[in-house]
Amino acid sequence: MHDTAYYLDLAARYLMPTYGERSMVLVRGEGARVWDADGREYLDFLAGIAVNSLGHCHPAVTAAIREQAGILMHCSNLYLIPQQAELARRLCEVSFASRCFFANSGAEVNEGAVKLARLYSRTKYGAGRHEIVTMRNSFHGRTMALITATGQEKVQKGFEPLLDGFRYAVFNDLDSVLGAMTPATCAVMVEPVQGEGGVTAATPEFLRGLREICTERDVLLIFDEIQCGMGRTGRLFAHEHYGVTPDLMTLAKALGNGFPVGALLAAENCAETFTPGSHGTTFGGNPVACAAALAVLDVMERDGLAARAECMGAYLRGALAQRLDGIDTIKGYRGLGLMLGIELAHPGAEAVKKCAARGLLINCTMGNVLRIVPPLVVTEAECDRAAEILAEVLAEEAQNFHAAAAAAQTNAGGGA
Repeated sequence: MHDTAYYLDLAARYLMPTYGERSMVLVRGEGARVWDADGREYLDFLAGIAVNSLGHCHPAVTAAIREQAGILMHCSNLYLIPQQAELARRLCEVSFASRCFFANSGAEVNEGAVKLARLYSRTKYGAGRHEIVTMRNSFHGRTMALITATGQEKVQKGFEPLLDGFRYAVFNDLDSVLGAMTPATCAVMVEPVQGEGGVTAATPEFLRGLREICTERDVLLIFDEIQCGMGRTGRLFAHEHYGVTPDLMTLAKALGNGFPVGALLAAENCAETFTPGSHGTTFGGNPVACAAALAVLDVMERDGLAARAECMGAYLRGALAQRLDGIDTIKGYRGLGLMLGIELAHPGAEAVKKCAARGLLINCTMGNVLRIVPPLVVTEAECDRAAEILAEVLAEEAQNFHAAAAAAQTNAGGGA
């Protein structure tokens, strides 16, 4: 095993610099903990960006991958894959869906949802009804279609011209959605909890209103649950908190607990719109990916991890509120279950670095919201330790913020 400096040198020489500067080299994980190339241990409260919900190297998932890799790893979708059919059955049985399509990532299944929505509308109504309304501050992926769907200019910058067919509305604002819809609208696409958009949960009125509007206009309602699904919020699917059923739903991230797999789930009203040749993938839903996802579902059901996420989310929120009480630069808490955000009055990038230096991995979205998404198997002791580190860091950051504000005021007064 080489040290950190060796790998950083390789990266600087040979990798495209799409992820900016990276100083940490992670080489091993177990449960909610990871270790870097120099042997230092960290609490992983980012979990691969809400991917490793069962923790790193869960024995059931690891065993399923190893066993299937030794039997059949790939055969293409020209042939029926038993594990794929079984996974489709399982996902349909625990959801609203009638049928599934499998791919390798969240971006790919979101692309599939866009294609299916357009094809459904064209098949039923003819040409000219192809627009999809998405939300400001949303995030749906990095392909050309999905950076266009994503309501964040920073994701789109430099890739213009963007694709036609997407219009934007304000999240949690039904009037804004109605204003964005036209006779050309075929679907509305929304995350029940915006992850990259600041860990912001939809209001019940918003999601229920969307369902009513979409039903009235025969417009498909698409829920992107790539980050908030699979037990993360305290329900297997986040939309279950709201009593609202979509027409299409996309899953990825935690579905494979780190093994790449994505799923597009469709209700009966549009499930058979895809016909032979209308969509496809070489690697999607391969035997190993589906074996991993089946193991994930087994563990989630057996161990009641969605319910555990609700309990541990409440515990973690309480631990944070107790230890962070009195830090006046904290503007509030967001999210559901073990998908939490801490909104700050100042940028959060420095807090992320200081947490890592103390052995806690988190990240920052929208510039000032700390995102906390630990594995669903996280313990109370691990939550307590994370809260302690955050209290130390955010108290220090608050002092620095106020000191900088006071200095700026003094300089402004002196300049007068």
